[in-house]
This record gives sequence, C-alpha cells and structure tokens, in this order.
Amino acid sequence: MTSKNSLKMLAIALFAGLFVFTSCKNKDGDKTEETAKLSIEFEKYELANGLDVVLHQDKSDPIVSLAIQYGVGSNREKTGRTGFAHLFEHMLFQESENVGQDQFFKKIQDAGGTLNGGTWKDGTIYYEIVPKNAMEMIMWLESDRMGYLINTVTESAFYNQQEVVQNEKRQRVDNNPYGHTNWVLDKNLYPEGHPYNWQVIGELVDLQNATVEDVREFYDRFYGPNNATLVLAGDFEIDEAKAMIEKYFGEIKRRQEVEPLQPQNITLAETKRLYHEDNFATAPQLNMVWPTVEQYTPDAYALDFLAEIISSGKKAPLYKVLVKEKDLTSQTSAYNNSQQLAGEFHIRITANNDKNLKDVEAGIFEAFTMFEKDGVTDRDIERIKAGLETQFYNGISSVLGKSFQLAQYNVFAGDPGFIEEDIENIKKVTKEDVMRVYNTYIKEKPFVMTSFVPKGKMELIADNSTKAPVVEEEIKENVAKTVEEKQEEIVKTPSNFDRTVEPTQGEAPALSIPESWTASLTNGIKVYGIEQNEVPTVNFSLVIEGGHLLDDKNKNGVANLMTDIMMEGTVNKTPLELEEEIELLGASINMYTTNESIIIRGNTLTRNFEKTMKLIEEILLEPRWDEEEFALIKTRTINQIKRAQANPNVVASNVYNKLLYGEDHIFSYPTSGTEASVEAITINDLKDFYTKNFSPSISTFHVVGKINKENALKNLKGLEAKWAAKEVTIPEYPVANNRDKASLYFVDIPNAKQSVINIGYIALPRTDKDFYPAEVMNYKLGGSFSGNVNLILREEKGYTYGARTNFSGTKIPGTFTASSSVRTNTTGESVQIFKDQIANYKNGISEEDLAFTKNALVKSNARRFETQFNLLGMLQEMSSYDLPANYIEGEEQIIKGMTLEQHKALANKYLDESKMAYLVVGDAATQFAQFKKMGFDEVKLLDKEGEEVKLKDVKM
Repeated sequence: MTSKNSLKMLAIALFAGLFVFTSCKNKDGDKTEETAKLSIEFEKYELANGLDVVLHQDKSDPIVSLAIQYGVGSNREKTGRTGFAHLFEHMLFQESENVGQDQFFKKIQDAGGTLNGGTWKDGTIYYEIVPKNAMEMIMWLESDRMGYLINTVTESAFYNQQEVVQNEKRQRVDNNPYGHTNWVLDKNLYPEGHPYNWQVIGELVDLQNATVEDVREFYDRFYGPNNATLVLAGDFEIDEAKAMIEKYFGEIKRRQEVEPLQPQNITLAETKRLYHEDNFATAPQLNMVWPTVEQYTPDAYALDFLAEIISSGKKAPLYKVLVKEKDLTSQTSAYNNSQQLAGEFHIRITANNDKNLKDVEAGIFEAFTMFEKDGVTDRDIERIKAGLETQFYNGISSVLGKSFQLAQYNVFAGDPGFIEEDIENIKKVTKEDVMRVYNTYIKEKPFVMTSFVPKGKMELIADNSTKAPVVEEEIKENVAKTVEEKQEEIVKTPSNFDRTVEPTQGEAPALSIPESWTASLTNGIKVYGIEQNEVPTVNFSLVIEGGHLLDDKNKNGVANLMTDIMMEGTVNKTPLELEEEIELLGASINMYTTNESIIIRGNTLTRNFEKTMKLIEEILLEPRWDEEEFALIKTRTINQIKRAQANPNVVASNVYNKLLYGEDHIFSYPTSGTEASVEAITINDLKDFYTKNFSPSISTFHVVGKINKENALKNLKGLEAKWAAKEVTIPEYPVANNRDKASLYFVDIPNAKQSVINIGYIALPRTDKDFYPAEVMNYKLGGSFSGNVNLILREEKGYTYGARTNFSGTKIPGTFTASSSVRTNTTGESVQIFKDQIANYKNGISEEDLAFTKNALVKSNARRFETQFNLLGMLQEMSSYDLPANYIEGEEQIIKGMTLEQHKALANKYLDESKMAYLVVGDAATQFAQFKKMGFDEVKLLDKEGEEVKLKDVKM
C-alpha cells in the first residue's frame, strides 16, 4: 500500500499548488490574462447513513476514479495501541464477506484498473481508477469492505498482515539511513498521549501485540459511512452513478459517532537536543523542528512561504551560508508541515562527510541573522506564487488528483469547494506576513534538534545532545507462527440484494490512441507532438542521444556532471538570475543523464511556452561554465556517492550491474561516477564532452499540451537556426548472456534488518521482436501485485512488503530481474522461493491466468493516455525505438493473440534459473553460511564494489 509519507506529500502538493488564473475575453473577444476565481465543478450530497458523496464529471477519458477517505489516521490511536490505522488499511485489501481472499487486487487488475490506499497521521484513503465500464464493480468492492468485512478478519489473515506491515517498517525505517529520525522528533516534540506522539507505521511491539479483538473494535469505531467521504470523478452519468451509490452504500448502517478532533497545538518550554549513531548513515544529519500551527490558518500559509524563502534556491540565506560560504553541505531543506491538529517547521541539513553538526547549527543561526537583515522582497513573494499555478494544473490533470483534492477538502475543511478560499488565502500572503511568522514561531524560540551521525563518529554531534532511546530490532532465527483456524462458516451480514453476485461490466472502452504529429527541422532535430487541451500547460523534453554511453570509463561521470553544470547559469545570466527567470515564469526545467541519453525536461503554462523555450536556447547554446558552481557540484556528487554506499538498495543495484554487464561495459559503472573518477574530472572535461557530443543530429524534441503543431514549431525556430549539426559517434558495447551456472553472491551490510535480493541475467533489448511478448509472459510471474512471487512472499508468507520480476531493455540488451527486500531471517527461504517459482513457471500457466493477463493489459490501455506526462512518455518511446504512431495497437494484438503454447515457449526461452546470478545484500554474520548448502554452483562473498573478499575478513 502507499506509504503515509508519499500520500501526505501528494496531499501537501495538492493543497499548496492552488494559486490560479483563468482567461476571460475583453470587449473585442480577445483573451486577456486576468486573475479569476477557479473551482472544480462538483455536486455534494449526503446519504441517510451519513456518507458524504461528491461527484465530479470529466469525460475527457473513458475512465472513472473512486476515492473513499475515512476520518481516521494514526491520530485516532492510543499509546500502546499504535499502528492500527495503517494495519487496518492493509486488512481492508484482504477479503470481505462477498469478495474472496486476495481478490480485490486481482479483480481490479482484471478490469484494467489500478488501486491502492494510504494512511497518514490525519486520515486513510482507498482509491481505484478503472475503465468506465467497471464503475459498478468498484462500488461493489468498496461497499463490501465498508459494510461487510469484519466477519472475515481471522487470526491467520490478521497475522499475515502484521508480518507485512512489520516488513514495511523494516524496509522504510530500520534498513534506511536516518530512518528513525521522525520517531525521535515526534517523541520529543509532542507530549505523551498527544495524537502525533507516535509514527503512523506504529511501534513494532504494538504491531506484534495487537489482537483481532483490537482490530474489530477499531473498525467498528471509525470505518462507518458516517465517518467517510466518497468521491467519484470521471466519465459517468450523474443519475446512473447516484442510483449505484444508493444501492451499494445506502443500506450500510451507521456506526459509532466520531467526534471531530480539535486542534492541539503545542509549545516547548525548552530546547531538546538528541543524538543517534546510525547504522546506515555515512554523513551526519541535523534536524531542527519548531512547533507552529494547524492547517488552513493564515499563519500556516505564511510559514509555507518562509520555508521556501530561507532554504530554496541560490538566494536563500541557508544556501548562502551553509553551501557557498562554509562548505558544510551541498543542499539545504526547510518546510512547514501544518496538519489537522498541529504544525511543525522543519530544517533538515545532511552535512558533507565528516563536517561537525555544531558548525551546521551555528551556520543555521548565521543564516537567520542574514534573513533578518535582508528581509523579504515583493519579488520573493511573486516568484513563489508564480509556480503555484502550474502546480495546480498538474495536480488536477488526472481524475485521481481531482478525487483526492475534493475528498481532502471535504474532510478537513468541510467543503469540497474550499479550493476558492484556499487560493485566496495563498494570494493574501505578504512579505510582512512572512517576517511576522518568523518572529512569532522561529526567532529565539525553543526547538527539538537531532544529530544523526555514522557509527563511531560521536565527535560530530551537536553540543549538549543526549542519547535518543531508539530501539533497534534484534536479528533472530525465523520461527514460523502457526495459527489454528476454526473452520467456521462466515456469518453474512444481511443485505437487500445478493452481494455474492459480481456486477457485470459490459463492453470495455475501445482503444483510442491520441493523434500525434511529427516534423524534422533543417538542422536534424526530429519533433514529435500531441495537442491536448484539458489544462493550459505544456510538457516537453529534448532527448540528446549518448549520455552515459559517451563516458570514458577512466573518467566516469562526466555526462552526469554535464547535466548539472548546464543548469548553472548562461553567458548572460548568473546561476541566480537563471533560477529566478525560470521561477517567475511558473516553469520547471530539469536536465539529467540516463544510460543512453541526456534529457532536458520542461513544464510550463501555455502562455509562457515561448519565454520558456528562449531559456532552453540559452541553457543549451550558451553555457556559463561557472567554476565556482562546478566545485559545488563535484562536492554534492561525491557526497551523494558516499551516502549511496550505505544504502543497501543502491549497493545491490551497482553490484548487480557489474556482475551482469562485466567490467568492459560502461553500464557496469554507475552513471554518477565514483568518488575517485568525479574527483579527477575537470571543467575542461565537461567542455570537451559538450563540444564533441551535443548535436541536433542526435536529438529529438517531444511536446504535449495545449499547443498546436504550428505554434510548437514556431517556438523551435531559434534552436533550428542557432544550433548547427555535427557528427557524433556513439560507442557500441556488445553484450550477451554468457552465464553458464547459478552463482550466489553475497554483499555484507552488518546488522541489516532486511536482505535485498536481485536475481537474473542479461536478456534482450527493447527492439527485439520478442521483448513485448516476454513482458506479457512475465506478467503473472511477477509483473503485477497479483504475480506469483508477490502472492507467495508477501501475501502467503508475510516475508516482504513486495516482490516482483521484470524485463528491462533499450536498444541495448537489458536484464531479466527478480527482486525483493525480505526480512533478514527469511533470506535463504526467500531466495529458494524465487528460484522455484521461476523454474515452475516454465511448466506453463492456466487458461484462467492467461485470461487474467490479457484482461489486465488490454483493458488498462483506457488509462494510458490521461495526462500530458503519460503522452510525453508515449512520444519518447515512439522516437527512441522508431515505432509507428499506432504501436500500442500492435501491442494489443500481441496480447490478444498469446496462446498457452506461446506463453510456455517464451518462458522456456527466456527464464533459466540454473544460469542466473543470485545477489543478496544483507547481514553476512547470520545469513551467508546457509547458501553453501543450497545447491548453487558457486557461492562468493563480495564487497560493496563487487570484488570478492575472503571469509576471514568478515565478522561472522
């Protein structure tokens, strides 16, 4: 399920990005840009049982989104009974009285849809997006778990999800650098008993001690219709939708009345300073948090602006002091987190390696002094507001985004139409407001501070810090818990109709691929475009072939540094001036390196596309080569590389690539480079790379949005005229699968709470005729939540938060990979399960599984063209592999024509578990020895660079 953090950040993004303009016509009929109110049309009503219903029609795509938000997050829990809201989110995906075990995901995928849920401190939400013909089915599913679920919550089902949630905690918290930070902050910011005193994921001991009776009581209190908001958005008819909602939800009985929670803001009597030696961190990190105010208050809006002004961009005082002047860090971060009950203002600084956090603390207060002296300008306020319009349109570009927004406004503001007031509140923020909230909440006020430092680096903590009582799980032998199930028939809750009958779906929407256009510029740039007029924005990308392929193995990382330096000013604009120009347009421009290309991506309002493209011309054709910024970029990159060495997932990815591609292939080297290679790179290396390898002859421009072909090409005239073509030769690196045995490789991460598993070998390129058929073949093995490996390792065993298999490939052969992060004491068994499942899959699948695969893949095409981002991806795939505009039709025919015999033949051709590399990154002391007895052709211990080490060098 979705983590509370990702969902919360989505909610913050939706709430923050609401400063909008609309156009109106003057007396001559011409459009003028004037500020106007904007609202999303909706109808709200209430069922007799208390369920709030919000309907929003959007017929731009043949899909519907259903979101149900319950007024229950971790804020409704009690000390000693934490994690219940999140645990119950998981339980609601298991089974209900009329929907079988694990059928929620399978039925939605079978209909071509997707679903998930999320829990955060203030709420829980469940959602589905499906083709419109499946609307009644998702109402049946959602209503069944709202009103007809609790009788199915058995000991075994509950125990399984306890295990899954504990693995989620291990993956997100225990096995991550700085993972325990929020626990320490909240425990010390909020007093015992305050609803924000604990984490959404809960305490491990509480999760382990929870009982079925606890869960039943929690469900009865908080998961009734009178504590929920249902939002339906998309392509439907109002009267038909209302009738379905009444049929499926109207008969569900009210439950206990839930009293609204009132704000519980807190104050600190004194500053609290704590430290923790972090098992995974390679650099020290300082967090400072001040208590503020709840959401939707005038001060909350001003605090959002304050965070942006003091930390974001080259003008920010934190950046000037900590990055430019003192070289203490390469990045500064601050944000205000105003929630339903209380608010927090955060500053988070991950220091450069071996920098002392007491110096970082002193630097933060120097930055405050600078801020007090320089103040806030009208231009600061203007540039922040400028970006919010674009963010708003991005947030409502999908029916799901609108569903979330309407639901959250209804729950927290009591009105789905609160958007207009929210916008006005943002527009009212002044520079005086920003200074006022700084003086009220931050200046000379007590705070909570944490110093997280690498193991053995106590000298780096801030002064006067005390040890935080972080509890870390001990690695123990896996002991399977046996739960005896009473074979009792599930008692069915009475209903006005037979809920065991799944609604028929009718005919699925026909494939309708948006019309695209192409063009070629005189200097060789190929152009692909799609006009989509749903929101007044444009998304675009310029793809320059080469990227990491053009790196010299002896100076690896030049391409990556190139994309960073190109965004640091132009000949006529300083880095600060370029940054402000982009922000004042409400645009975003990013440049990054992939294995095979350098990409410039942009997002802007249609009315500002011309000015945005002028900046693209400057960035591309007039680089500044700023020596001071280059030094900062190198420091930042080296810091990132060092930190990645402590992240088990990054270690696994790097070693896996080295094992499969071999030292002679550039893909065995990380795109970012190594510490040594980056240190050796000079700015002249970047200039040489630019001179030799940037050319329109190997470039393709993609544009999607509210812009036609004529206007798009008109705004490319500058690049066409000014950018001359040159010949660029991209190196070829032959690669093939030459593995002839099953090899087990183990990388030691002492005391790791999970093991990262990557299994596979070189497979085939995206351009191979078998590539897409192989993807179809893989779907039931591990290409979806309902894949065999996930159903066993997560749903049956409870060993992991997720397991998957996939084929990757471009013009260069990619890999077949099976992967997961599993509880440490299940490592050996999990590897064996992967191996067995890959082997068994070659025996063929059932007719039912093949039908499921076909339905899931074909019907999901209804969701494939909804947003500009989706369409941009389609254009990039077309151009990268020279595919026809209707290539998705060809993919559909491959799916529909797949037979059991073809499926089996593909599995036998591309899956051979006896010749794969089996990589495990985890705790060698407890997990390595067992693999010598598991029948592998060879078993090797490797270091984090993928080099073999002797067993005596590892503490066992």
